Amino acid sequence: MSASLATVSYIGATILFILSLGGLSNQETARRGNLYGMVGMALAVLATVFGPQVTAAGIPWIIGAVLIGALIGLYAARTVQMTQMPELVALMHSMVGMAAVLVGYATYVDPEATKGYEGAAHTIHAMEIYIGIFIGAVTSSGSVIAFGKLSARIGGSPMLLPGRHWMNLAGLIAVIYFGRLFLQAETLEAGMVPLFVMTLIALLFGIHMVMAIGGADMPVVVSMLNSYSGWAAAATGFMLSNDLLIVTGALVGSSGAILSYIMCNAMNRSFISVIAGGFGTTSATPKPAGGTAEPAGEVTPILAAETAELLRDAKNVIIVPGYGMAVAQAQHTVFEITRHLREKGVNVRFGIHPVAGRMPGHMNVLLAEAKVPYDIVFEMDELNDDFPDTDVAMVIGANDIVNPAAQEDPTSPIAGMPVLEVWKARTSIVMKRSMASGYAGVDNPLFYKDNNRMLFGDAKKMLDEILVALKS
Repeated sequence: MSASLATVSYIGATILFILSLGGLSNQETARRGNLYGMVGMALAVLATVFGPQVTAAGIPWIIGAVLIGALIGLYAARTVQMTQMPELVALMHSMVGMAAVLVGYATYVDPEATKGYEGAAHTIHAMEIYIGIFIGAVTSSGSVIAFGKLSARIGGSPMLLPGRHWMNLAGLIAVIYFGRLFLQAETLEAGMVPLFVMTLIALLFGIHMVMAIGGADMPVVVSMLNSYSGWAAAATGFMLSNDLLIVTGALVGSSGAILSYIMCNAMNRSFISVIAGGFGTTSATPKPAGGTAEPAGEVTPILAAETAELLRDAKNVIIVPGYGMAVAQAQHTVFEITRHLREKGVNVRFGIHPVAGRMPGHMNVLLAEAKVPYDIVFEMDELNDDFPDTDVAMVIGANDIVNPAAQEDPTSPIAGMPVLEVWKARTSIVMKRSMASGYAGVDNPLFYKDNNRMLFGDAKKMLDEILVALKS
């Protein structure tokens, strides 16, 4: 393939990537957006493999690696459950970061990659390598920790070391110092020492950064690491002088940063406060007497048959799904209940909080998988004003995103966080296995309100019983 044809292919792939991002911004066009992305990536890979920068001797090795990666990806796509998607995404981010690190080292030690760089150009190229490895190492190790937290291999509570901010500052100063040594190195051997030290610091920084972030902030962390992986890819593009990789990385990095900002707003959190960590340290025990928004009274349990009766008599129903629905694999039963109620003339809608689940869009994907119509799935802001006119608000495995303490208790760790105001409905029903607190570790006064009912048990089993009762 000629250089001009490869350039045209890169431009086409870039356009497809932009169309892909545009498509993914809406549920109805998400499938088309995914298709654009896949076609664009296939075009980019073919243009790169058969382009002028790859010799004929290297093509068999590349094809072999692509086939191995494709088989692993196919296996993961077929075996990974929807509940495991957040940790899979984190693991993929780690691989992107590690790829940037390996490419950086390969570029540095390859004399052909640095040929023609003299003076200021050589310094700029060395800076590209150094920064690319740094971003990649932080992304890689941080993503591994996020994978561990999301998969419950590592506890969700933040690890807050004494003087952690000073430690981070010291690490940053060390990275700058060794960067100066790296740029001044006159030989390959002299440059490898500061590069190795910086990589180690970056890996430790990534671990420390994510370990200090509480479990409730993990959706933001996944989005943040997505952004980091994009910037790591862009840095790799600079190292390899690959324009498409630069553009693609910038698209992923900027879109991930925007998404992180949106999610931080949805949690009433600043991006800096997320990075600083500490959210999720509050005990789940109720507050002592006299405390604001103290849970008062006993919970009122309800049976599946009684829940079905309330749903049957309702005119307006809002369903709020959470991570518990994903764990129970209950989305298909939820759809069957929804379809049955709509056939009976009940107005059923779904309310989605921006950080419901463990990653952005987690609940939307689950509902789409179950064939829930897109036109009855609404964002939090679109439904919150409708709860006072709702007969039944049904919460399936959610906790923190429906916690009234966010509005009623200024001392709560989630104070000011926008939540779905399900307690304003005539009757709210919360489906949970137990009275355990949510991912943020904060008690929920909703459970004790007079108009709330608690349906305890596995969500899938309880929903199956509700469906049977509705049809009887």
